[in-house]
Amino acid sequence: MITGPQIRGARGLLDWSADVLAEKAGLSVDTVRNIEKGRVQGHSKSIEKIIQIFSNSGIEFIENQGVRFKPTGVSVYDGVTAFEDFHEFLYLHLKENGGEVCLSIYDEPSLAKYRKDPELHRSRMRELVDSGKVKFRILTTISSWNTRGYIQFKRLPNQQPLPTGFYAFGDCLALVSFVNPLSPYVVVLQSGPMTEAYRQGFNIAWNSAENPPSEKTD
Repeated sequence: MITGPQIRGARGLLDWSADVLAEKAGLSVDTVRNIEKGRVQGHSKSIEKIIQIFSNSGIEFIENQGVRFKPTGVSVYDGVTAFEDFHEFLYLHLKENGGEVCLSIYDEPSLAKYRKDPELHRSRMRELVDSGKVKFRILTTISSWNTRGYIQFKRLPNQQPLPTGFYAFGDCLALVSFVNPLSPYVVVLQSGPMTEAYRQGFNIAWNSAENPPSEKTD
């Protein structure tokens, strides 16, 4: 659990006021200030959101009540629980920044089986797309082709059945591996040039891909 001084220190590194953090975290300014001064203990969900917001902005909390800029632009999510954390990162990033998600994966349904609550992820993505802030495209070979009201699909019929894939969104490139079927592994590179390179490759493949055999919605 992070401390109030760590939160103040993180704000200082980013030159954020308490008002800015409160707006990004969906909390009142008084709540942020009370947490920072130790007057109240923040709800675990609120603290997790604060940690993620700072993480999205390149800040990490370390041992001995430390706080610093992340030494690299690389984050690793290893295992089923961390896979859930990655999708929370994806959601919060899109909620804050908007933009387009380009997902390329051979077996699209394989993603859902590792999520604790797949329908929560789908409803949140649908909400973001409905808001007009986010666009979601998927290139895949195996799928139910259920758009769920927010996905645009195209099919790559000759894609090799590799247990890997990638997401490109904002300046983030997430490389996904299911080599170990019991432990998904995600590496997120926060690199604009690398992400743009993958996005351009995705667009080339998209333009030559097939429309799905049938498009379904809920």
